[in-house]
Amino acid sequence: MESPRIRRALISVSDKMGLTAFAKGLNAAGVEIYSTGGTRAHLEKEGIPVHDIAAYTGFPEMMDGRLKTLHPRVFGGILCRRDTLGDMNAVAEHGIHCFELVVVNLYPFEATVAREGATDEEAIENIDIGGPSMVRAAAKNHEFVTIITDSGQYSLVLEQIQTTGTTTLQLRRSLARDAFNHTAAYDTAISRYFNEHDQDGPFPNTLSVSYRRSTVLRYGENPHQQAALYLDRKSGGPSVVTSRQLNGKELSYNNLLDLDAALAIVRAFDRPAAVVLKHNNPCGAALAESAVDATRKAMEGDPLSAFGSVLGFNCPLDAEAAEYLATPGLFVEAIIAPEFTPEALEILKTKPKWRENVRLLHCGPFGTASSRWSVRPIEGGALYQEADVLPDPEKLWQIVTEKKPEPRQMDDLRFAWEMVRHVKSNAITVCKDRMLLGAGAGQMSRVDSVEIALKKAGGRSVGAVLGSDAFFPFPDSVEVAATQGIAAIIQPGGSRKDEMVIEAANRYGIPMIFTQRRHFKH
Repeated sequence: MESPRIRRALISVSDKMGLTAFAKGLNAAGVEIYSTGGTRAHLEKEGIPVHDIAAYTGFPEMMDGRLKTLHPRVFGGILCRRDTLGDMNAVAEHGIHCFELVVVNLYPFEATVAREGATDEEAIENIDIGGPSMVRAAAKNHEFVTIITDSGQYSLVLEQIQTTGTTTLQLRRSLARDAFNHTAAYDTAISRYFNEHDQDGPFPNTLSVSYRRSTVLRYGENPHQQAALYLDRKSGGPSVVTSRQLNGKELSYNNLLDLDAALAIVRAFDRPAAVVLKHNNPCGAALAESAVDATRKAMEGDPLSAFGSVLGFNCPLDAEAAEYLATPGLFVEAIIAPEFTPEALEILKTKPKWRENVRLLHCGPFGTASSRWSVRPIEGGALYQEADVLPDPEKLWQIVTEKKPEPRQMDDLRFAWEMVRHVKSNAITVCKDRMLLGAGAGQMSRVDSVEIALKKAGGRSVGAVLGSDAFFPFPDSVEVAATQGIAAIIQPGGSRKDEMVIEAANRYGIPMIFTQRRHFKH
């Protein structure tokens, strides 16, 4: 069957961006337009001929607009199959007009509930009923009906109508797919709202998530894997996904993972912070009084591993820091910061040898972490948990050794403890002067992680502190740390051999804190 000529359009939209030009184009192409109250008033104001849906159905809008389009003369005109005799006989018998084009976008539910101070009543009144019903009906009958759910689709549809008087089946099917995705995401947003406000406990019986594709990537973790980046429709605050790229090549899958990890680390600090990421683990990190000092200290933590790294900042990256990064011999893959000063941007775009390729991402001002919950797919399902983003209450900390940490050591212990939650377990951090000197990550044995972190730190471990993401099962880690001059230790405690571990720390004169909380990162 040939594509049906588009003679009538039904338009009912909340967001009227681009509508005037589109509707004028339809009118010029000879398409009759039918519309509901607010949309009809908008079109009439623009001088565009339009039929009132209420006049067509013989049934007025009522209940403050809750009831507008839910009528057989509307849905019959959308759902009728032009090649089915019974459908067409019903259309003729009941005076139903066939609609070949339906243009609907939905009440702004997500924007409403995201607004500070939004009430439950406002949320409920912004749950669209007729809109999703029309969208689904038109998408179901896409063999005969074109469905538009986004103003970005106007130009392509109008071009085809102006050229041929109709649309291709290929386009209608593509728009139908988008329409079903649209209503699915809309329903997900509503179910999320009720789960968050009315669910008994934090875990709903059905977990609904909705992501919108942001971009297709060159490949995944490896070149033989396809990949794409998706935006969480509910996400708020700065993130890698919402950042604006200012320079450089297309971001890779692995770049994105590292940049996300970098943001998670630096957002935890109030003072200027810089972090150096390699393979999703920090190989350098530091706090300082300025961006350039934080950068220098972070890069000097593990200079060998820092080559080809990803950097993250919680402060504006200024000219001084950019000049340091332009030093010959340094090479950086990507940088994310809340802001790049114009001078820094000019330096990074012109001075380093790697200037054309370095990805520079502007993420905007920091707030709290955008999500308190994390979803992790596994084969056959998913794991859902509260994200490990909240600071630990120091009132739980206990000094369990005879020797107490000095005030300067306490600052370093806090830094080491914050850093250890961002290193893959088994995780060990060696820190001094609020600078990461060495990290031991992802080892099957905790003492192996200790040895790796100390090897990375080298002679700088003398007078440094050591953090562990979980308890020491044996005193061997303390004994190894003591031989390399570690001056204080912070760990959760909770081992059956805690007394032996404490005795070893006392024997070497190393103060040790139990935090009562672990930070595994698997």
